Amino acid sequence: MSVSMKDLDPAFRGSGQKDGLEIWRIENFKPVPIPASSYGKFFMGDSYIILKTTALKNGSLRHDIHYWIGKDTSQDEAGTAAILTVELDAALGGRAVQYREVQGNETEKFLSYFRPCIMPRPGGVSSGFKHVDVNDQDHETRLYVCHGKHVVHVKEVPFARSSLNHDDIFILDTKSKIFQFNGSNSSIQERAKALEVVQYIKDTFHEGKCEIASVEDGRMMADAEAGEFWGFFGGFAPLPRRAPAEGNEKHEETAIKLLCFDQGKLEPVNYESLAHELLQTNKCYFLDCGAELYVWMGRTTSLQERKGASEAAEKLLSDSNRTKTHIIKVIEGFETVMFKSKFKEWPQTPDLKLSSEDGRGKVAALLKRQGLNVKGLMKAAPAKEEPQSYIDCTGNLQVWRVNDKDKALLSSSDQSKFYTGDCYIFQYTYAGDDKEECLIGTWFGKKSVEEDRVTAVSLASKMVESAKFQAVQARLYEGKEPVQFFVIFQSLQVFKGGLSSGYKKFIAENGIDDDSYSEEGLALFRIQGSGPENMQAIQVEPVASSLNSSYCYILHDGNTVFTWAGNLTTALDQELMERQLDVIKPNTQSRSQKEGSETDQIWSLLGGKSEYSSQKMVRELESDPHLFSCVLSKGNLKVSTLKLYFSMLCRTLPVLHSKFIFESIEQVKEIHHFTQDDLMTEDVFILDCHTSIFVWVGQQVDVKVRLQALDIGEKFVVLDFLMENLARETPIFTVTEGSEPPFFTRFFTWDSAKSLMHGNSYQRKLAIVKGGGAPALDKPRRRTPVYSGRSTTQDKSQRSRSMSFSPERVRVRGRSPAFTALAANFESSSNRNLSTPPVVKKLYPKSLTPDSSNTSSKSSAIAALAGSSDRPTQTPTPESIKDGSESEKPKQVEDAKDAGAMNNRVESLTINEDAKENEPEDDEGLPIYPYERLKTTAADPVTEIDVTRRETYLSSAEFKEKFGMTKEAFSKLPKWKQNRLKIDLQLF
Repeated sequence: MSVSMKDLDPAFRGSGQKDGLEIWRIENFKPVPIPASSYGKFFMGDSYIILKTTALKNGSLRHDIHYWIGKDTSQDEAGTAAILTVELDAALGGRAVQYREVQGNETEKFLSYFRPCIMPRPGGVSSGFKHVDVNDQDHETRLYVCHGKHVVHVKEVPFARSSLNHDDIFILDTKSKIFQFNGSNSSIQERAKALEVVQYIKDTFHEGKCEIASVEDGRMMADAEAGEFWGFFGGFAPLPRRAPAEGNEKHEETAIKLLCFDQGKLEPVNYESLAHELLQTNKCYFLDCGAELYVWMGRTTSLQERKGASEAAEKLLSDSNRTKTHIIKVIEGFETVMFKSKFKEWPQTPDLKLSSEDGRGKVAALLKRQGLNVKGLMKAAPAKEEPQSYIDCTGNLQVWRVNDKDKALLSSSDQSKFYTGDCYIFQYTYAGDDKEECLIGTWFGKKSVEEDRVTAVSLASKMVESAKFQAVQARLYEGKEPVQFFVIFQSLQVFKGGLSSGYKKFIAENGIDDDSYSEEGLALFRIQGSGPENMQAIQVEPVASSLNSSYCYILHDGNTVFTWAGNLTTALDQELMERQLDVIKPNTQSRSQKEGSETDQIWSLLGGKSEYSSQKMVRELESDPHLFSCVLSKGNLKVSTLKLYFSMLCRTLPVLHSKFIFESIEQVKEIHHFTQDDLMTEDVFILDCHTSIFVWVGQQVDVKVRLQALDIGEKFVVLDFLMENLARETPIFTVTEGSEPPFFTRFFTWDSAKSLMHGNSYQRKLAIVKGGGAPALDKPRRRTPVYSGRSTTQDKSQRSRSMSFSPERVRVRGRSPAFTALAANFESSSNRNLSTPPVVKKLYPKSLTPDSSNTSSKSSAIAALAGSSDRPTQTPTPESIKDGSESEKPKQVEDAKDAGAMNNRVESLTINEDAKENEPEDDEGLPIYPYERLKTTAADPVTEIDVTRRETYLSSAEFKEKFGMTKEAFSKLPKWKQNRLKIDLQLF
């Protein structure tokens, strides 16, 4: 479609060139930009156009255009907004998706721009209404109804008892207090989200100065807050059982209709099966799905035809009084996933997909011809960088090979040597940002047998279950490994063939020759990686066509060894080749070959010359992440297998496990512009990053569903919800709330303190809203570190070269400078693996703990918790996870010598510490209150204190009694550890 820019409204010029929101209000049928300070403030008598520009990781820009229609806006003004969105889309290159938003029935995507909610105000420009500033009036008591699990729809209803019901959540906003009334049939998640609206009302209309109360449906007058709430309605009376509020009604399922808009007329299209071929590129079509009306515009349609289709869509809904139906306009080649999912099949159309450089260049050229500034639009796509691992590479690694329905522990020298016909289980423990992390994974070779794969998953799942689901579980396939896997193993070799009995049996039964790697045979290895801590040698077919100018290779026939460097390789590539040579053929002379100057002997070994590639294999790039919520339901299902329902696509797929028939996943729903707060503890979520899939499971999810987390990820990959051609071998990680690894939390603005809060989603949010407290728990959730047997003396060929590139990797996290200095004096670096944190547990024998005889048992336990991460330990692996690691324990005799040699120094340190503890404490001039009044659950709580620092109001003596340490020592602890102790003592 050719676009003329001369008629483009000046208000739109230069828009959509950078990430963010832009909003225009329709005034006298013209778009007028509003200031950013007014974003989210809508008036009922107006219409608005909202442009959301998203900068994608590939450097391109995505546009979504919404036009919002207030309930009191005029029909002409609403029609103007609809037409102007078509013009704005044309100006942006004709690729935007356009949404019609009606007050009270907005899409979740639209509401996600203005979290926690929008609360339209009376007034308007075109309607002649006066804009009402709520803050300028005396406070008026108002009643609102809220519904929504992920975003909240808020609607003001009459302030009357008849507005209340059992199905929704209501907010009563009075002058001095805000009440949240929770209908008995409302969900925990909805209650938690409604509290965000309560906080918004408090901050916006009360300047943050008012009380907050929660009222449960059915609670009698004996409850003070309930009594006060019902007092506004003339006293308590039971509510009748009836349908939910009007704003919560649902559309009935209707048959999908296809209509063709041609030359100003709508004609129905008859079809047996809804196929892509029904859509012609020179016409516009309506796909009427009941709750949504899609307007599809062919690439060759004119601007006037698109405007006509937009007007016809508005008229169709107006004539049939369908006020709640969403209109979604899409352009051929840029359809939404939901639109494409309505069709039986949807072919790939790469010819219509403009690259970021091509598409932005064409749009920029159009704008430049009109004399517009295109500087932002012409920015080059960001350079591709090596992905970061977000994982510590100095942890402890243990690897098993699956064999005969069991697992066999590999020695440290063999744990980085994999066979493509085998399956492996690995366990890796490492230091996270504020706690020990554990990753348990399975690796499937390309030629491994299904029986071994099932065994590997079963054994790994049992290890995760034994760790109380506090370990991350990974399912990885050869050739699709994430960068975390390579960094963990650092130097990896993948050989052809297999050693497991399952593989041997399979090739014997099928008459397949055993081509397992032999040091004495002919073998060719491709060398790849980004550095000494991420390098791999992959055995490939020993033929010339396996070569590539962008890689280095090792070729050996027995002790005859060649190295081959392609013309496009770097000095680093050749360095990695030398390092891998030390592993594959140590102490063997090799002959170097450069591409183009090879000897005849190397071609003879490779079976003669042939064509080969010069293009480097590029790993798939991580895309912008999408978060999906899996809605759980309970019931006695009369089926033999569970089903994973993706009702938004009207498809059903069986889950692998069949023994759990009391839980099901009913729906997967995308959460737009997600944050950490969207991860509800009662639910299961899927984070799709294209190169990896994360299944996040909340602490409140039933253990039966936790066991199915990997299956949920498997089925999500098979379904390919985003239609992005997900590979069956895409890596899947399962993550349990409270044990999120850094390579998961990086997709969020993560606050680790939130993971320390307990209770359900509503209880957590209520504690924050009412004063920053958190519900107390019977026990802490923090995991005890689990170390498992990476040898302290590894084969030199495995790691020695890698270490020279990483002098800073020898480090101990979370220790004070004094501790590190002391440990260094009694540690021999020659006796431990440089990639493993030093084991110094014996430096502080328990018998030498200060005041150990005088401290109460409770205080001792708290002090032990506080110091757990400051004293690195080699904690025994749980029996259910441990496998043959007894031989790798440190020698107790050497430890005893270390402890004895340090006795005097430790005693002097403890004496000095005791002296410090006896010094007067500085209470910062704050008043002192007893512990019983400072607790969050106190019957007679102290008022007018800083509730986030309750502990500071304790006397020095009582502080030491409760915390097991002085205030000064406490202040030096990490923030997360302080919060952990405060929660246990009900002071946070």
